[in-house]
Amino acid sequence: MKIPPHTARELADLLGCSLIGDPEVRATGINEIHRVEPGDVTFTDVPKYLRKALESPASIILINQQVEAPAGKALLLVPFPFRAFNQLLEHFQASIPPTFKATSQRFEGVEIGHNVIIGEGTYIEPGCKIGHNVVIGPHCYIGHHTHIYPNTTIGPYTHIGHHVVIQSGCVIGGEAFYYKRYPDGAERLLSKGRVVIGDYVEIGAGTTIDRGVTSDTYIGDHTKIDNLVQIGHDTFIGRHCQIAAQVGIAGTCVLEDGVILWGQVGVPSGIRIGARSTVLAKSGVLTSLEGGKVYFGFIAKEVKKAWREIASMGRLPRLLRSLDTSSNNGHLPEDFSYS
Repeated sequence: MKIPPHTARELADLLGCSLIGDPEVRATGINEIHRVEPGDVTFTDVPKYLRKALESPASIILINQQVEAPAGKALLLVPFPFRAFNQLLEHFQASIPPTFKATSQRFEGVEIGHNVIIGEGTYIEPGCKIGHNVVIGPHCYIGHHTHIYPNTTIGPYTHIGHHVVIQSGCVIGGEAFYYKRYPDGAERLLSKGRVVIGDYVEIGAGTTIDRGVTSDTYIGDHTKIDNLVQIGHDTFIGRHCQIAAQVGIAGTCVLEDGVILWGQVGVPSGIRIGARSTVLAKSGVLTSLEGGKVYFGFIAKEVKKAWREIASMGRLPRLLRSLDTSSNNGHLPEDFSYS
C-alpha cells in the first residue's frame, strides 16, 4: 500500500510515540512483513519475527521493545504495534462502509441487470454483462467483455481484466482473515489491499477471494477456478493454473504458472508451489513443493512415494502376525519385504 511520503518523525507525531534511529527516514508505503519493500512501514510484536523485521527491507518498524535501530532505519516504539499499524492504515485509507454511495454514471456498451449497485469511481469497459443483484464497490475497474453473473459482490479497489467470467454468488475482495489474539479477544488487521484478476480468468460459483492486507491478491491470466474455492489474502496465483472445487488456499501463498490443484486440496499460509506441479485430490500441502512433479497425501509428497506407502499398509496384518513370538520367535519371515 503506497502512501504520500512521510518522515519517521511525522509518523511518530501522528502516533504520539517515541522514535529510535534516524528521524528523517522517509516512508512511502505500508506493508505487512511478508510483502515489505524499501520505504515501507511494517510492524512486529512477536519475538520470532523481531530479527526478520529488523533485517527486512522495511525503512520504519513499529516495535514494542527497546532495541538498537539498524543503520538507515527508524523504529517507532509503541505499546501495541498491531494496533498502531491499523491506525496508520486507517489514517491513510479510510474504510469504506458497506452502504457506500452508488454512482450515477452510465456505462456505454454495458448490459446491466436489475438491482445492481455500482460504487463511485468504478469504471466498466464496453462489452461487459453485469447480472441481477450484483454489487460492485467503489474505485474498481472491469475490463471489456467481462461477464459477472447474478448475486456476486465485488469489493472496493478490485481490478478485473478482460474476458473474465465470474459465476453467481462469488465474493471478490472480502476482508482478510488475519487476527491478533489478545486475552480479551481477537482484533482484525484491516484490509487495505486489492484483488487483481488477469485476462481470460474464469471463477466458479460461490468462490471467495480475499483482498490483500496491504498489497494485492493476484490471479494470473487464463487461470481457471472451480466452484466453492477459498483464496486468502495476498496470495499470488500465476498464469494457466487450474483449481478444482473446495480447495482452500490460505494467505501469502505463491502458486507459480501452470499449477493444478484437484478437489479439496488444503494449502496453509506462506507456501510456494512450483510451476507445473499437480496436487491430487484431498492432499494437504504442509511444506513448499518443487515444480514439475505430481503430489499426493495428507502431507503431500511425490505421488509414487505416497502410493508405495499406502500399498505397504496392506502388509501390516502379515507383519503383525510375523511378530507373534510363539510362532516366529519375534523374527520377520525371510521373504518379507517393506517395498
